[in-house]
Amino acid sequence: MAAEAVFRIADLKKSFGSIQVLGGVSLDLHPGEVTVLMGANGAGKSTLVKVISGVHSRDGGAMTLGAADFAPKSPAEAIRAGVVTVHQNINDGVVAALDVGTNLTLDRLSGKGQPLLFSPRRVQREARAVAERMGLDIDLSAAISDLTLADRQMVAIARAMAHEPKVLILDEPTSSLSSAEANRLFSLVDRLKSHGVAILYISHRMSDIRRLADRIVSLRDGQIVGTFDKAPLDYEGAVNAMLGRKVHQNAFAAKSGGNTIFSAENLVIADGARPISLSLGDGEIVAVTGLVGVGKTALAETLFGLRRPHRGAMTLNGRAYAPRSPAEAVGAGAFLVAKDRAENGIVGAFNIFENMSLPFLKRISAFGVLRRGTERAIARRQIDELGIVCRTEKDEMSTLSGGNQQKVMVARWMAQPSALFMLDEPFQGVDIAARRDIAAKLRASAAGRATLVFVTEIDEALETADRILVMSEHTIVGEHKNERVDMDRLLAEVAGQTVRGAA
Repeated sequence: MAAEAVFRIADLKKSFGSIQVLGGVSLDLHPGEVTVLMGANGAGKSTLVKVISGVHSRDGGAMTLGAADFAPKSPAEAIRAGVVTVHQNINDGVVAALDVGTNLTLDRLSGKGQPLLFSPRRVQREARAVAERMGLDIDLSAAISDLTLADRQMVAIARAMAHEPKVLILDEPTSSLSSAEANRLFSLVDRLKSHGVAILYISHRMSDIRRLADRIVSLRDGQIVGTFDKAPLDYEGAVNAMLGRKVHQNAFAAKSGGNTIFSAENLVIADGARPISLSLGDGEIVAVTGLVGVGKTALAETLFGLRRPHRGAMTLNGRAYAPRSPAEAVGAGAFLVAKDRAENGIVGAFNIFENMSLPFLKRISAFGVLRRGTERAIARRQIDELGIVCRTEKDEMSTLSGGNQQKVMVARWMAQPSALFMLDEPFQGVDIAARRDIAAKLRASAAGRATLVFVTEIDEALETADRILVMSEHTIVGEHKNERVDMDRLLAEVAGQTVRGAA
């Protein structure tokens, strides 16, 4: 028997203009329980979180924390009441201009009853206490802006947990974490559960869900459409409810590439790393998988001209290829969908067609004047082909869900022909339906180029690629054709157990 709910949502409604996003959501959160919320992009997850955390006001319904009405007018008010949120956008949880220690104590320092005089010594003392309690092993004097994405995420989570919340909301918290960092987060969640914290965990990662969920709730079109709390949890049923239809595993025959489009010979991308040699054929989709920090992004950036290799040679379409900048790479026909769409991809104030055309303004201009009709026609075609949910191509990017923003980023680079098409974590923060839409579009349009997809999740590699390469310690340690894959061997390679003996 679950304990009495500490947080209740009853018939919650929220609209933006004429568009109803939440159509009567009712949900109870219980102390010491992890409730996983699953929903396709655009289902209303982000809006629900923002209403709970005080970013948006509700239009109808009620929320109660304990026995009291809960209607925060700001995130700070929600935090003071004991409802703390770690948002999917890491930069919402940290202040990049400040150091780690100040970030960990910022909310306490700005709270009521604090001394008027700032004491750096007190900040460091309190920050050390928070870091030790959370198992955070990061230099407290380091600037947030100098940290990796994964370390920023851990600081954001530690900052949230320092509040000792009654209700903790985690929105895709492991999207930028390594396996070891994710396990540290899971241990913290276990500790919070044992202390009676109610946790709402938003994720599409089945590994997270299987590890943490006490209950799964499916959200579709702004309403709860399924609750799964009987052991063993019905994961497939939760996904089916989320999508409104039965999901079948993508079935496709892995194919071999045609003529060589791209090759690398004895390419060294990090000091002390073993060389990489690989060949990518026409029409072939190759996934590069491995843990966070093993060099996937470094390889992508090397191939795109963002960094120079230590040594080695590359060819593209039979010609020597050594880009010194992304502009040179694009000019040669090598495109990259960057990893972090918030920092490296979208321009939120621009609309969809403007975002899609940004890298190719010269190609769609005549005598220095943009051909707006061509620009918008390209965008409309990509919207149709990738199933981007919007009203028109003139919608601002900031109005789209995360998954649809990601589709726009993929569409941007697919709108023009390329020889080497690279995508770095293209499914990050994207639901299962959008992920499969993108993978299907990649396969349907693969002819005439080589496609290289960098993913941490093995399931994403299996759903997308003809061939899977495994990276560890900035080198390739395994290769698998995507049929009857030896999962034991692949997982051993991912874990770095075969690096030293790899050929």
